[in-house]
Amino acid sequence: MLTTTLLSKYLAKQKTSREAERTKSLNASVRANAFDDVDAESQREPERLTAGQAQELRVRLGKTGSLISPWQIIVGQLLAGVVFAVVAWLITGKSSVAVSMAYGTLAVVVPAAVFARGLMSQFSSLNALTAGFGFFVWEMIKIVATVVLIAIAPKLVADLDWLAMLIGLIVTMKVVFVLLWWLPKINGKTAVAK
Repeated sequence: MLTTTLLSKYLAKQKTSREAERTKSLNASVRANAFDDVDAESQREPERLTAGQAQELRVRLGKTGSLISPWQIIVGQLLAGVVFAVVAWLITGKSSVAVSMAYGTLAVVVPAAVFARGLMSQFSSLNALTAGFGFFVWEMIKIVATVVLIAIAPKLVADLDWLAMLIGLIVTMKVVFVLLWWLPKINGKTAVAK
């Protein structure tokens, strides 16, 4: 009797351990399959758009106001710089402060316009390699032009106020963030979204 009891306990223990192993292996295979699905998803190549689909996407983005022209940004920067220069002139009563601030604005806007024109040239849009190369070349030209404009400022602006010019530079550069937030809202009101 004792042997039967011990044998039945041993068999019950074996059965429980086999079920636990089977459950453990089943859970491991389910987890492995879940990771396989994730790996398969991440390794799958994105679908390529046809020329027609790309054109349709371009048109749809243009209608919803999601595309912002670099010229809109440059004009916005110029307007913000002029407004701040006029406000500075009204507050201080000194035309040298306003001219210095306006010159700081021009030291940002003129190189940015050259940069935008260069990036939109036909050469820069041939393929991805020329576009990337063109970006770095035109960005370098923009930086050099800005530094040169700042360096020759004392010769071009009589009674240059360096602080006002620096404020004009900073305001003009930082207004981009406001414009990027504001322009889609304006374009979105006038455009009809699909």
